[in-house]
Amino acid sequence: MEVLDEPVWRARAAAHRARVERWTLPHRERRRRREPHPVLDFLFTYYSFRPQRLEQWHPGPDVVLQGGQEYLDGPGYVRDGAGVRLDLAALPDRVAGTAAFVGALLAATASRPPRLSCFGLHEWAMVYRTDAPRHGSVPLRLGTAGTDAVVESLPIHCTHHDAFRFFTAAARPRNAVAPARADQVAMEQPGCLHATMDLYKWAYKLAPATPSDLVADCFELAADVRELDMRASPYDLSAWGYTPVRIETPTGRAEYAKAQAAFAERAAPLRTRLLDVTQRWARSHTSGRV
Repeated sequence: MEVLDEPVWRARAAAHRARVERWTLPHRERRRRREPHPVLDFLFTYYSFRPQRLEQWHPGPDVVLQGGQEYLDGPGYVRDGAGVRLDLAALPDRVAGTAAFVGALLAATASRPPRLSCFGLHEWAMVYRTDAPRHGSVPLRLGTAGTDAVVESLPIHCTHHDAFRFFTAAARPRNAVAPARADQVAMEQPGCLHATMDLYKWAYKLAPATPSDLVADCFELAADVRELDMRASPYDLSAWGYTPVRIETPTGRAEYAKAQAAFAERAAPLRTRLLDVTQRWARSHTSGRV
């Protein structure tokens, strides 16, 4: 058990807040101006963790916060002498079920080699043969006909259910597989950009058991991956300062695969750390104590 004096943990909490405010403050300002952002809004809309909760610091289990009485207002925190600590066994049982699913998913994903040949075509399949693309105010780099031609010229092999479910009806039969929600544990693989971004989702769904430094690490990775995801998309994002990864060309596909491999490598230790969180959950749920 680590015991943190109040000045120490308050400094860590302030540093965490400053770290994530790089994204949360501009997001709040854009919302105030009612100014959508086709790349960054995803981090706060598709992912449902509110900026205020992202900014809040949690130490994770096995840490006593001296003088941290305000934490007693949150779930799972108990008194420990002159301080407070997180007791996993005191958190709602429903979170243990989430932890069991997340643990199974992450372990299965980590057991597979990364697949690096999808080239981000999921975003193209979401606008294939439709007059109503998801980001209707953002132009397509190649126009409608050019975008459709790219989809028709390359094989599509998307393994991520939450990407596949946004495919247009015309694009769905072109995918090599039809991943359903029930297939997630069986199909998810570490090369998938969306599986990598989802490490952030699993981190915050296990909060406050997930230490906030791990949540922030996963968020930063998701932000970087999202940029590649959209730079490789069919949208023209030059007005927002993004240069395209032209996956319609061999050079662009090679650039995408190289970046995809680097993200898979960067995600691996975060996945391992999240697996440790789920295993601690399992132990606490079985024993009734940490």
